[in-house]
Amino acid sequence: MELREYLAVIRKWWWLIVLCTVLAAGASLMMSRSTPPTYQASTTLMVGQFIQDLNPDSQDMSTSERLAQTYAEMVRRQPILQATVGALGLDMDWKELRERVSVNLVRTTQLMEITVTDTDPQRARLTADEIARQLILQSPTEQDREREEHRQFVTAQLADLQAKIKAGQAEVVELEKSLATAFNAEQMQSIRDQITTLQTQVNTWQANYASLLSFLQEGVTNYISVVEPATVPAAPISPKTHTNVLLAAVVGLMLGTGFAFLTEYLDDTIKSPDDIVQALGLSPLGAISRIDGKSYEDKLIAAIHPRSPISEAYRILRTNIQFSAVDRPLETLLVSSPNPIEGKSITLANLGVVMAQAGLSAILVDSDLRRPVLHKIFDLPNKEGLTTVLLEGEPNLDGRLQATQVENLRVLTSGPLPPNPSELLGSQKMKSLIESLKGKADVVLLDSPPSLVVTDAAVLAGQVDGVVLVADAGKTRREMARRAKENLIKVGANVLGAVLNKLSPRGAGYYSYYYYYSRDGDGRRRRKRRKRSLLSRIPGLRRLGRRS
Repeated sequence: MELREYLAVIRKWWWLIVLCTVLAAGASLMMSRSTPPTYQASTTLMVGQFIQDLNPDSQDMSTSERLAQTYAEMVRRQPILQATVGALGLDMDWKELRERVSVNLVRTTQLMEITVTDTDPQRARLTADEIARQLILQSPTEQDREREEHRQFVTAQLADLQAKIKAGQAEVVELEKSLATAFNAEQMQSIRDQITTLQTQVNTWQANYASLLSFLQEGVTNYISVVEPATVPAAPISPKTHTNVLLAAVVGLMLGTGFAFLTEYLDDTIKSPDDIVQALGLSPLGAISRIDGKSYEDKLIAAIHPRSPISEAYRILRTNIQFSAVDRPLETLLVSSPNPIEGKSITLANLGVVMAQAGLSAILVDSDLRRPVLHKIFDLPNKEGLTTVLLEGEPNLDGRLQATQVENLRVLTSGPLPPNPSELLGSQKMKSLIESLKGKADVVLLDSPPSLVVTDAAVLAGQVDGVVLVADAGKTRREMARRAKENLIKVGANVLGAVLNKLSPRGAGYYSYYYYYSRDGDGRRRRKRRKRSLLSRIPGLRRLGRRS
């Protein structure tokens, strides 16, 4: 596929793509708003106390890391969680609580983070802190309270010793100063004895201080402490409404686009003039947009609105038919379709109108003796017509060719419906009638039943100069159109090409319209619309002249 074909698919299915996007985003918004908000609270613990040591032992720190992994597993086990449920009086069992608890170990550290999610932010905080408390209670940390008391006592003793050492050293300094003022040898000896005794006491205090300090600096490996207690979360962690809606919209957009391209891939109908070439090997003679209107009279757009873009499309069809038979002038032309309700009769009627508007004398023959509609399109009586002429001993066209509101255009209606249409159309009288009609007009256009439904089209195809197939855009399947073409070729028909009918300009993207302003004869500004078709590539199209 080319880029323009991708864009054409998107333009055709834009409503589905938008619908999927909106539905996905709307569903996500509703679900996000209906989902209770979830909050998250975390408590951080540390295993061991070596961070307080001046020279921590790497082996002890490694042991603390492994202990942290063990405690992380204990957090989500029954003893800790069951104790937490009981302590807080939670309305759930420990298994339900486990689904809300997660543990994260901070890599290469002694830190462990306990996280709790809950719809109540206060309950999330309390639960995280309580789990940490229960873990501490069930660890050796609680059994080390006596050691903690010793540490507190040692800390107090260190402070007392530090004060005594400072006081003793200050007294030694004063005694050394008093030596200079001693009166006799006996007094000097007494002072020296006091200094020696006091210095010995200070040394003893310093030794005790160093011993107690060493005890205080000893780290405890299997010890858990709270580093950062949980706080009440200010905002929920889910649902993230904006993110969810955006992601859902993207997914909906992708699904809608994917479904559109999948549908196009699986769709085997004829949708563009290029499909006519690829599927049938025929020339695309024209592409006719869908005609608005409910009644048959409204469908005769070439007569009602001769300057409309659709009327111009019929002129394109007329010109392409003329160029398709340059070496063999077309006096008789059959218009058929593979299936019913594909617009062959409307195409034939408007083609007849534009040919008459171009100055050609045209006769339309309603040879669809099963579901004739030409008399309805041109609002003509149908008491007599083709069947009446064929059933007479000598075919007489006097009074049977009915004039229309379009100059140079006459119609031979079907007449009463016979029980044997195929036999009448294949009779020698029908051949004689076609020859007679050729002498009365420049071109004779025959309508026929669908070629795949009955054999009428095949019977007539061998009696005319050319056949045009009409395909309904997006409805006619390629295989059916191919079979219709083959059926006609088997009887020696000259299939000129195919017409793509009921094309949706905006949906299919095969027409692009632009507007321009011009002034009419009275000097008033008016707005006109012109079209541009893919058929502009067909030879001879640029020489088309609009003739009315």
